[in-house]
Amino acid sequence: MIDTDQTDLKKLYSNTLDHKVLIDLYKKMLLPRLIEEKMLILLRQGRISKWFSGIGQEAISIGLTAAMHKEEYILPMHRNLGVFTSREIPLWKLFAQWQGKVDGFTKGRDRSFHFGTQEYKIVGMISHLGPQLGVADGIALAQKMNNTGKATAVFTGEGGTSEGDFHEALNVASVWSLPVLFCIENNGYGLSTPTSEQYNCEHLADRALGYGMESHIIDGNNIIEVYTKISSILNDMREHPHPVLIEFKTFRRRGHEEASGTKYVPDDLLEYWEQRDPLSRFEQFLLEDHVISSDQIQNWKKEFKQKINHGLDTAFAKALPESTPELELADVFAPHTFNQVQQENSTQNIRVVDAIKDGLEEAMDAYDNLVIMGQDIAEYGGVFKITDGFVEKYGKERVRNTPICESAIVEAAMGLSIAGMKAVVEMQFADFVSSGFNPIVNYLAKSYYRWNQKADVVIRMPCGAGVGAGPFHSQTNEAWFYTVPGLKIVYPSSPADAKGLLIASIEDPNPVLFFEHKALYRSIYNDVPDGYYNIELGKALSICEGNDATIITFGAGVHWAKQLIDEEGLSIDLIDLRSLIPLDKEAIIKSVHKTGKVLLVTEDNLTGSVISDIAAFINEDCFEYLDAPVMRLGSIDTPIPFEKGLEDNYLPVHLLKEKLKKLLDY
Repeated sequence: MIDTDQTDLKKLYSNTLDHKVLIDLYKKMLLPRLIEEKMLILLRQGRISKWFSGIGQEAISIGLTAAMHKEEYILPMHRNLGVFTSREIPLWKLFAQWQGKVDGFTKGRDRSFHFGTQEYKIVGMISHLGPQLGVADGIALAQKMNNTGKATAVFTGEGGTSEGDFHEALNVASVWSLPVLFCIENNGYGLSTPTSEQYNCEHLADRALGYGMESHIIDGNNIIEVYTKISSILNDMREHPHPVLIEFKTFRRRGHEEASGTKYVPDDLLEYWEQRDPLSRFEQFLLEDHVISSDQIQNWKKEFKQKINHGLDTAFAKALPESTPELELADVFAPHTFNQVQQENSTQNIRVVDAIKDGLEEAMDAYDNLVIMGQDIAEYGGVFKITDGFVEKYGKERVRNTPICESAIVEAAMGLSIAGMKAVVEMQFADFVSSGFNPIVNYLAKSYYRWNQKADVVIRMPCGAGVGAGPFHSQTNEAWFYTVPGLKIVYPSSPADAKGLLIASIEDPNPVLFFEHKALYRSIYNDVPDGYYNIELGKALSICEGNDATIITFGAGVHWAKQLIDEEGLSIDLIDLRSLIPLDKEAIIKSVHKTGKVLLVTEDNLTGSVISDIAAFINEDCFEYLDAPVMRLGSIDTPIPFEKGLEDNYLPVHLLKEKLKKLLDY
């Protein structure tokens, strides 16, 4: 608690600010308070469905936003209405967002403050809280790399500091000296869980010491203290980029959301903080100091209430969303026009690993705003040596070793995209992506659909068995992401495809998971064109043609099938999907119509696999052309074992000939 003498307001608000600034801060606090009071009335009337109240916390949002430049990004949360009003977002637009109207920031696709707006440099939260902290890192990294002299501010609550993303984001910001202002609104409760059950240190600001980071504790209910201290801190951060942790001491006087109530809060605690209301206390000071008058207050209230009512009338008159599946699907991915770059005639006979390196180099040369991030990728060159020599060529700013924190680095990549840059993230092994799963499926995948923000991020995924690496370095886990709208999944099988598809993935402004099979890295060669070229995503490749059956596969499965076809002299259509999302349904249908028999092959275990979904699609769309049941072949439903004999038993390669014979004999 911040214990202050309530009778000595002049001492509490001792300042050197002129009257114009004081009045501006007061009016900026008054507007969101009046909006909140109106929202509570509408909630009781059933005219809005939910409300997260920030009454009693306005000084934090207002003071911080007033201290920031309008060009600087702020990443607020539920109780930061003052950020939005201080950035002068039209009230009707805010109200339309809260009502799910088509003219809101998310076209009715998301609620309350779950949105962003590039126009006002605000990036709203997602319900998982933690990921926005790492996103702030990425935005600040872009600002630092481009020498803009700007800082970035991001909010979380004391409950959010318990998430691993908090640790990861602060650690990355400290290691990279990023100008991020991490703002903790310590408001007493995470829903109903008190701070005594949330953390076991005296002050959350004390945690900064462990990150080698500057920190401050600020009375979050004192608008002048917030504004003056944050202004000073930000000025220093802009001149000397570094992160700062702020703990604002405040209190949440209403429920987590209104339906929750506050029965779990002791009455004396509520009374204590009501006496420290930032608006009424500041108002009393301004009146006693003759900065404002009661008449002015009444006039401002009247003016604001008229604006609020007008905004509400406008918003209520706006249309609710009317859409079709086609229109909704069209907004899952950011628009991208593929412009083919022709391949050069000169080639080199190289391996998959070499082709990926070439593709990255071509992209780094083509896009000076492209940053590569990953564990051990700089001087060491990555565990597979794909980025060996990149630091010498492109510098450590663009080729960045990261701490072991998959979640924060994916989030930072998203932040780079928000700030207008491109990012390639290397998962050291695809298996490790589980540690960064949340920001991929809930942030990258959904941002464009929610508020038209592209996620210009490629995540490289070294994957696959056949190298005796065991359960945590051998999975081919594309199915984890196949069901998530908004992600593209690419899975090449040859060096030439790997290079062209990687370049195309980096060109694409949407999030792409780029799977690279480790067993193919140094075992597969072919002629790869020199220079920059691209291969359109979503276009399958016919490896060989035949009439007796169709084999559809990708990755290592292409080589298993091709070897069998060559050894047995079979007449088989072999289709390499190359990308799973988008999926080349046209190529699949054409081949099925021709052969009438289909075998789908995957290295993944069969249950819940991508090929199971494709089999269902073929059965539904091509049933009348089938001369046999659609057959599938995948690995057994166990984790991938280490020992070679066990691994061979896990993989389906030894069953391919028998399975194909069964199909052909049907």
